[in-house]
Amino acid sequence: MIAEQLLPEFDHEMASTRTVLSLVTDEYAAWKPHDKSYTMGELALHIANLLTWTRMTLTKSEYDLNPPDGSDAPTRSYTTSTDLLEVFDANVKDARDAIASTSDEEFMKPWTLKNGGRTVFTQPRAGVLRSFLFNHVYHHRGQMTVYLRLRDVPLPMVYGPTADTRM
Repeated sequence: MIAEQLLPEFDHEMASTRTVLSLVTDEYAAWKPHDKSYTMGELALHIANLLTWTRMTLTKSEYDLNPPDGSDAPTRSYTTSTDLLEVFDANVKDARDAIASTSDEEFMKPWTLKNGGRTVFTQPRAGVLRSFLFNHVYHHRGQMTVYLRLRDVPLPMVYGPTADTRM
């Protein structure tokens, strides 16, 4: 089953992501490394909220980032580090449940990302989860480790020892 192949990676990577997000403090939430960058709080919340795309990807056939009718998805703002982890944990649980309950047939159905009514890409849902969703989380988690390093926060192991975890 496809879900059985995805879930071990999902569980491992979400545990690592939670460890990184747990280092985001309210003290640094408004800090950003460059004027064009997210603040640390915005980046952290983006990481936490990316997981909401899991259920949508597995239950809908498409999503438009900028729908021609102008409707928008609701947005959240960073509030506290405690709230951040609660949001992340709830989204991980929902995403995991969605993956675990999806049949192989549903994983292979096409899903389309649009922008202003124009197709950006179409892939099987399983591919969207791996390439667009999971890798998106990992990419931003990597950015977060740079943010944290720039604030002199000791970094945890993600794929191996860091300069802060070497014995």
